[in-house]
Amino acid sequence: MVSQIERGLFALDFSDHHAVLGVSVDADMKEIRKRYLVIARRLHPDSCVTEGEDEKQRASQYLSKLVNPAWEKLSNERERTEYALLLKLKGQQAQRQQSSLQISGSLAQQLLLVNNPDYFYKTSLKELADKQYDNLDQILEITAQISELNLVYLLRKEGQADTTQSEPKRAIYTTSSGNTSGASGTTPTSSSGDVQPTAATPTPARPDSLADQYYRRAETFASRGNFAQAILELRDALQMEPNNSRCHSLMGMVYLRQKQTTMAKIHFNQALKLDPKDPMALQGKRLLESSGGKGTTQPAANKSDKPPNKPGGGGLFGMFGGKKK
Repeated sequence: MVSQIERGLFALDFSDHHAVLGVSVDADMKEIRKRYLVIARRLHPDSCVTEGEDEKQRASQYLSKLVNPAWEKLSNERERTEYALLLKLKGQQAQRQQSSLQISGSLAQQLLLVNNPDYFYKTSLKELADKQYDNLDQILEITAQISELNLVYLLRKEGQADTTQSEPKRAIYTTSSGNTSGASGTTPTSSSGDVQPTAATPTPARPDSLADQYYRRAETFASRGNFAQAILELRDALQMEPNNSRCHSLMGMVYLRQKQTTMAKIHFNQALKLDPKDPMALQGKRLLESSGGKGTTQPAANKSDKPPNKPGGGGLFGMFGGKKK
């Protein structure tokens, strides 16, 4: 039965026992046991409320082949500890491969963007778990949705940890050389194009300056066809400024370039929610509509829709229309 689920952590060749039991990935033993007993009562032949022997037999199979193996794994302290380590590794894998992940559940898609992922994750999971075993026909579908929530939650936790650990190394614009580890290979310049002198005492940056630097690096990576790195840069920016419409619109364009239309649409919508006049997001929405939701490989210029003049990236059409070097 587990093999029939191909979403969330299951898509990473991993048996998501937490999703099967409808508990969070950080649930304690007391919570896991309580949840298992609730499910067992619903599915056991002696207490199952379904009508007909066929349905009772089907419920019994879900209990023996899906639920009991998950309980046996998580109820063993040693195996649960090893499993927790594997979960962390899967979260790291998801973060590395986030540009290629397919997330179809609406709650999991929202979890990618919300400002308070912990609260949203717990409340959304409970909403799904409350109805997970009410109907035999929906067990696998809801389990898949919960596994997608688990996957995105682990991804975001790893992203937060990575940002915290790497942030001191990536604040590269106060060094004397202007090119340290994590830089895109360029020296900071003034608006006139001259190299900025490095002051002895760094001047406090504007609140949005670091996010702007991530944005510009993302533009550079996208213009070179390195979309995975562009997404990483934009995720770093959105960790600092979740309501930055420019970052959301550029993220949408990068996803659109990779034909991941669902993710592109999410970010375009978020950008327009924050700034209804965001030119890149408006253009991206039109490209989605004109392509019938299939994505695009190179947007066609429209005289009435001039691309935004962003620094460092050559504009929207320069980014996607330029030749890769």
